[in-house]
Amino acid sequence: MTLIEHIYELRNRLAVAIVAVAVMAVFGYIWFGVSFFGVPSLGDVLKGPYCALPLNVRPVVNGAGTCTLYGTGALDQFSLRMRVGIAAGVVLSCPVWFYQLWAFITPGLYAKERRFAATFVFAAVCLFLAGAAMAYYVVQKALGFLLGVSTDVQTTLLSGESYFGLIIALLLIFGVSFELPLLVVMLNRVGVVSYERLSKWRRGLIFGLFVFAAVATPGGDPISMTALALALTVLFEISIQIARVHDRRKAKQRAAEGWDSLDPDQPSPLDTTPSKIEEPEPPKPSYDDAT
Repeated sequence: MTLIEHIYELRNRLAVAIVAVAVMAVFGYIWFGVSFFGVPSLGDVLKGPYCALPLNVRPVVNGAGTCTLYGTGALDQFSLRMRVGIAAGVVLSCPVWFYQLWAFITPGLYAKERRFAATFVFAAVCLFLAGAAMAYYVVQKALGFLLGVSTDVQTTLLSGESYFGLIIALLLIFGVSFELPLLVVMLNRVGVVSYERLSKWRRGLIFGLFVFAAVATPGGDPISMTALALALTVLFEISIQIARVHDRRKAKQRAAEGWDSLDPDQPSPLDTTPSKIEEPEPPKPSYDDAT
């Protein structure tokens, strides 16, 4: 493919991904306030961690047993629903745009590397959803810490914009961060990094993960930062062990083929005799309408 063809290919892939996100964003906008087939609405699902807080942390204004977030502007409801719908569109359409990303990269790989396309998409989606699920669980603990620091002095009335902004940011950051082990495994597969190099860099990389978690988490609380850092450390260690198994299997294959026993100062044992080129067939005669 030429450069222009690659640009057209990228344009088409981006268009498909954007359309998928837009369609799922419309669905997320509707789902925010409507429950389907007994499934709670998206607003109730996202509001769950806040509503699970004890009443001494979560104030009740509209009556006992109610759980309500508050808005301060006329457009807060609409803008909040739009933001949640777009975020839901990104999350729900992740299988589509993960596939489009991989499909754009695949033509530049060898045939044996293309076989990992389905595995890549499946693993990427599972890791993204696992990160979002962990963020959903952690946000309740984080809110309990942030809102319960000084309950005797003041009571915090959370607005919908601040709360949903926090939980959406955590869901996306955790989901994207959980793609780290997949990136490490793919780089090891294509030969960019080896297990030996990763093992030497282990301490520095783990320290970098903790720094990344401290900077990336929007809440600023120690619970979400520690949870993200520990989860990334575990996933990173798993990816290192996968790289170790891959490199060991590759070394055994090279040893069986005898590549490591060759002397680099001697000529290559490969047969470099040019192959015979068959004579091309003579062109067939062409006849015009007059003939």
